[in-house]
Amino acid sequence: MYLLYVAGVSLALARSANAFYLPGAAPRDYREGDKVELFVNALTPMLAGTDDAKLKSMINYDYYNPKFRFCEPKGGPKQQRESLGSILFGDRIFNSPYDIRMVQNNRSCETLCVVNDMQPEDSKFLNDRIREDYALNWLVDGLPAAEMKMDTRNGEMFFDMGFNLGNNEPPYNTMPALNNHYEIVLRYHKPTPDLYRVVGVLVWPSSIDEPLGENPSCDGDSAKALVLSEDEPRSVRYTYRITWSESDTPWATRWDNYLHIFDPRIHWFSLVNSLVIVVFLCVMVSMILYRSVSRDIYRYNASDLSEDVQEDWGWKLVHGEVFRTPSNPMVLSVMVGNGAQLSAMVVITLVFALLGFLSPSNRGSLATVMMVFWSLFGCVGGYVSSRVYTSLGGVNRRKNAFLTATLLPTLVFAFVFLLNLFLIMADSSGAVPFGTMLIIVILWYGISAPLSAIGAYYGGKHGTIHHPVRVNQIPRQIPPSPKYLRPWSAMLMSGILPFGAAFVELYFVLSSLFASRAYYAFGFLALTAGVVGLTTATVTILFTYFILCAEEYRWHWRAFLTGGGSAIWLIAYGLFYWASRLSLDSFSSVVLYLGYLFLLAFLDFLVTGTIGFLASYWAVRKLYSAIRVD
Repeated sequence: MYLLYVAGVSLALARSANAFYLPGAAPRDYREGDKVELFVNALTPMLAGTDDAKLKSMINYDYYNPKFRFCEPKGGPKQQRESLGSILFGDRIFNSPYDIRMVQNNRSCETLCVVNDMQPEDSKFLNDRIREDYALNWLVDGLPAAEMKMDTRNGEMFFDMGFNLGNNEPPYNTMPALNNHYEIVLRYHKPTPDLYRVVGVLVWPSSIDEPLGENPSCDGDSAKALVLSEDEPRSVRYTYRITWSESDTPWATRWDNYLHIFDPRIHWFSLVNSLVIVVFLCVMVSMILYRSVSRDIYRYNASDLSEDVQEDWGWKLVHGEVFRTPSNPMVLSVMVGNGAQLSAMVVITLVFALLGFLSPSNRGSLATVMMVFWSLFGCVGGYVSSRVYTSLGGVNRRKNAFLTATLLPTLVFAFVFLLNLFLIMADSSGAVPFGTMLIIVILWYGISAPLSAIGAYYGGKHGTIHHPVRVNQIPRQIPPSPKYLRPWSAMLMSGILPFGAAFVELYFVLSSLFASRAYYAFGFLALTAGVVGLTTATVTILFTYFILCAEEYRWHWRAFLTGGGSAIWLIAYGLFYWASRLSLDSFSSVVLYLGYLFLLAFLDFLVTGTIGFLASYWAVRKLYSAIRVD
């Protein structure tokens, strides 16, 4: 039902919006004096501004967590409706007590509320969060509140989303200062003389310790900073000031200030480097395979050669074994089917992102689209798994269809459920609610599983893939393989090239996942993904050819493991990222980071392993269909 609701809302928005704007991203017009809502989101750890800054936590906290003692609106906070993806990524959006009216400046210093008798344990909780560089996240008209900063590389100004909870820089590195005053600058654009649109939200937080009996001055430059004592209770006054500023930025480009690329040359260097790698690799592999295979095929098919010479060495010797059923064909086919389902989801999601449908103003749209397409592409997974299983000699197609539809979702759900328990124990807002868990179960088992069964049915109807040579009744003895062709060696050597094509973009992806930074370079990501897929396929075909030349006919699992070798380097890079960019002190944060890292590597292993297996299957069929076997 939730999926139908999301689809219905998206369709209604698409019909009602102006043709220029994408679904869910239509502008909102205000008139002078209209109330402008300010919503608060979860507090998240952030990377400080210095180049050597490290992320210190993986836990998000509700804005209205009782330990923060922030000011609440009259009648209590009310949670706003969020998308599935927004909830999964830890967004918890509530209304706030801030009174903001369109283009009405509030030059005086307004008191938001006074928190009386903040207890020492609450003060310690706040100080610990300040030491961990937590940021406040506000939303006004869909735009995140930000601090204006300068890119030291090129001198450009940009909006850095979120702003500091407090100050732990010297001289406040021992006892941090709490930011209790907010200078809120709202930028607006006038499409018509009497209509206004919000195009920017800036906040300058400051720490001011003034006597409660006096009127607040909001002069953060000369005032003493507010330092919370961890030994005795004290009171805190929160203040704010509203300033409206007209801007030339139209509503359609208001996100340009937020979506700042730090040194875009890095992305271009990564892309060019990847393209050079893949072109060089494809040319080299094509020349090797073409010259070697053509020579072998000509020699083996020459009619004037004797039978002894025709059967002398190499991959021709295993023509009667190469399509023999591998060990555990059920597991292999299930993994290939789920990898194909994931690959289809990634491709279509990137297409939607490139077309602009995954707008940053649509919070959580990326994760929502991924979940929906994963469910809808269950038919792809079932079809591929069924055809591969029957082609490998499997006979229990019902079991294959059942495992394809349920095994991966069950494993991922159980793993995420365990990680969710750590979030619950840490009192994190990132913990997925029970209702959302139920929606995911419905998506997976109520939509994906039936579609997978339908795909398996049609895969079974199409039957096995035709093999150009027969399988001998008696298996051939396998000689010892060279060390570089052993599974682990092949995985390490083959995985370095796809990883090398993507490791620069991987840094930005990890920063987006773990450091709450927006990722929007989908063009670079799509091209990088294409290069990685092509590199994986090419390298796996090359290693499969070497394996067959070594008279090792058990290539099926080798191809899958060789294709998935980049997952090992992904884990290694994740550990390097932890050492260089993270400083996690709590056990929960360590478990969460390693858990999500290994989950990401496992999904990458399925996708790249599937690409390698299917590419090798195609190449092996082409290779053995080109020879004449009596």
